[in-house]
Amino acid sequence: MNNFWKQQKENHPQGLVVVAPMADVTDNPFREMLAEHGAPDVFWNEFVSADGLMHPDARPVLEQMLHYTERQRPIIAQIFSGDADNCREAAGLCAKEGFDGVDINMGCPARNIIKQVSGSELAKPEHRERASRIITETQKGAGDIPVSVKTRLGFHEIDMEWIRFVLEHKLPCFTIHLRTKKEMSKVPAHWELVDDIIALRDEICPDTVLIANGDVSNRREAYQRIQEHPGLDGVMIGRGVLADPWAFAHEGTYTDTVENRISLALQHSRYFIDEYTIDGEL
Repeated sequence: MNNFWKQQKENHPQGLVVVAPMADVTDNPFREMLAEHGAPDVFWNEFVSADGLMHPDARPVLEQMLHYTERQRPIIAQIFSGDADNCREAAGLCAKEGFDGVDINMGCPARNIIKQVSGSELAKPEHRERASRIITETQKGAGDIPVSVKTRLGFHEIDMEWIRFVLEHKLPCFTIHLRTKKEMSKVPAHWELVDDIIALRDEICPDTVLIANGDVSNRREAYQRIQEHPGLDGVMIGRGVLADPWAFAHEGTYTDTVENRISLALQHSRYFIDEYTIDGEL
């Protein structure tokens, strides 16, 4: 396997600041806008169903969710499923599409995802064997590109044994959303637990790149969090970029004015129209 995540860590000594995979948000047009006006250090696509990618009728539609441009590199394809075999095949497809890595979504709290024994449902203790097989089969399908996992602190409650379980797979990268599924985004992210998670990582798999997610609005705040928690390798920003389209830009490289926001919105609209217009219709 290549040393992609090790290279990213070395390339960003201040820490990695990356974009969260958000359904119906971080599609190709949105990422293209970020790439031009303030790119994250690593892109994630919006998550895509491995089951759908393996279904002959759904695949042509879902494959569009794997579109990206070269200026969005490095880019990680995030997939979800409760079926390990489909994850393996979908990971192989993502590798063929040229993605720099594959990430498994084990944190989505949406009801329709949970019903598929996917997303945050996999954090329940009764699904440990399934979760493990999903990871190992995805690794088989991904071949030479790295496989990572993004999850939450637990399902009903904070579950450090779940965190330990995932870390024991010695992944090259692990992203933790600092809330449980039950908490959704209704409570502050549990940054007070980050040092404990770092210690657990250091005990089990010190080479794993650890990224934390929750209540960080921009690159400046991300760097502050990384400085506050030695051993944390990066921060993932999700909802923050919805309020601030320059969330990933370095300070001093942009001017946040009403006029610039309108210009950015128009550009995003043009990217969206170019991406989704088929035979002259959206």
